[in-house]
Amino acid sequence: MSAACGHDHAPFDGMSDIYKRRLWMVIAINAAMFAVEMTAGQLARSQALQADALDFFADAVTYGISLAVIGASLKTRSMAAAAKGVSLFLMGLWVFGSTIWRVFQGGVPEAPVMGVIGFLALAANVTSVLLLMSYKDGDANVRSVWLCSRNDAIGNVIVMIAAVGVWGTATAWPDLIVAGIMAGLFLSSSVQILSQSFREWRAGEAITLSSSCCATGDAGQSSCAAGHTHDHPGHDHRHA
Repeated sequence: MSAACGHDHAPFDGMSDIYKRRLWMVIAINAAMFAVEMTAGQLARSQALQADALDFFADAVTYGISLAVIGASLKTRSMAAAAKGVSLFLMGLWVFGSTIWRVFQGGVPEAPVMGVIGFLALAANVTSVLLLMSYKDGDANVRSVWLCSRNDAIGNVIVMIAAVGVWGTATAWPDLIVAGIMAGLFLSSSVQILSQSFREWRAGEAITLSSSCCATGDAGQSSCAAGHTHDHPGHDHRHA
């Protein structure tokens, strides 16, 4: 049989009981923080808090999708990751649009509320990051979970910076600037996830072709080797 029939370099796909348990914990943390932060964001009139709350909600949903497709084919996992990439992109656009709308609405957020809730959210996200730290270099599905958790931690740090800025300037501009930065972070992460998921979808196509050719026996070796690509998405070790 052709060597193309072997796939020894597949990235971590989430098939670990420990990883699954940690993912359940992270889902629970994100769902709880969405409710807390969205309520606080509306009461404090903080666009940055509401943007971060929306991120918590999106993460809870997409982590559930990640958990559901663990063990599925590479193509299925890559499609799930692509769906998460698209949702991040749309969320980034929403945050940008709502931030621009807030510029014309006026009003100054409540800095003390922003600071307290921002600190609570940061603690939740640091916990999530520590739980997932060992699994940041997996396939697109696993890596998207890591990127979302990392984004949350970064977002909470800058929300707290925004709270200090709002308190010091007595204006909404620090809050709005931070919301814009978070929107850019969402868009950047969506591009990374979509890029890796596309590469893995193509690799999944090649694996399907290779498996089909290998099943035909020695007579199909030449076409099997020709149809197989050596695109191993797990070799992309960039850390955003």
